[in-house]
Amino acid sequence: MLPQIDWSHPWYDSVRPAFARLALGGPDFIAAFNRSALALGLCNHEGLPLRFVPQAALPEGTAYEEFIGATGQVPTRDNLHDFFNGLVWQSFPLIKRQLNALQAAQIAQAGIGKSRGPARDAATIFDENAALLVVRANSAGRALVDELRGHCWLAALFDKRAMFGPDAQVWLFGHALMEKLVAPRKAITAHTRVIFVGDDYFLLAPEAQQAWLDRHVAVQLAGEGLHTSGFTPLPVLGVPGWWPGQDQDFYLDATVFRPKRQHQASH
Repeated sequence: MLPQIDWSHPWYDSVRPAFARLALGGPDFIAAFNRSALALGLCNHEGLPLRFVPQAALPEGTAYEEFIGATGQVPTRDNLHDFFNGLVWQSFPLIKRQLNALQAAQIAQAGIGKSRGPARDAATIFDENAALLVVRANSAGRALVDELRGHCWLAALFDKRAMFGPDAQVWLFGHALMEKLVAPRKAITAHTRVIFVGDDYFLLAPEAQQAWLDRHVAVQLAGEGLHTSGFTPLPVLGVPGWWPGQDQDFYLDATVFRPKRQHQASH
């Protein structure tokens, strides 16, 4: 299973250090996850130590998020989806903790029904499919974000490609998104959350940038909650430098880089 992952792809930058720390000697990653969680001092929002346990530990009729909130135990299957989930816990622990707190609170309030409700739905989308789009808070950065939100793909991703690196970054967060990208397809699209940052951020080393984002976004989520309207779509292979052949025609493929729907554009 794990040999399917090509760790050289830039979309795995956010979890590659956590994977390297595991020093896996075999296929049993749950034990390695628990060693790492202990070394990092990970805990859930109730302060309970975080532990990864087999899926069978989840009682029938108990929601997954509710169980993590109540016990600190993360039910984990032997598949890529849950493998990436564990890596994200070790890479963005404060955001994961806050998302779990939001989900557990929604379940406590509304129960487990057919509908998740808007707040829990947004938390699930974030958890599964989010990317963090970090942009320098200046006029050029705001113009880039406006173009992405307007689906002006060529202007944002081709004409402004030199901004990616010095003035804009994409950090993947969603574990389902990472799983899909094991077999990359042009149509794979992230729900991005935009974070405007000051100049000081870009002076930090990558690990310090990641730790800053983890703290900053967790505080934002605690204060503001989550809404599905806050996400901006971004085809992942369109991030400049993340895939070969990114010429103008690449971004003019309207089956992937779709224009904004008329009713969306009018709002």
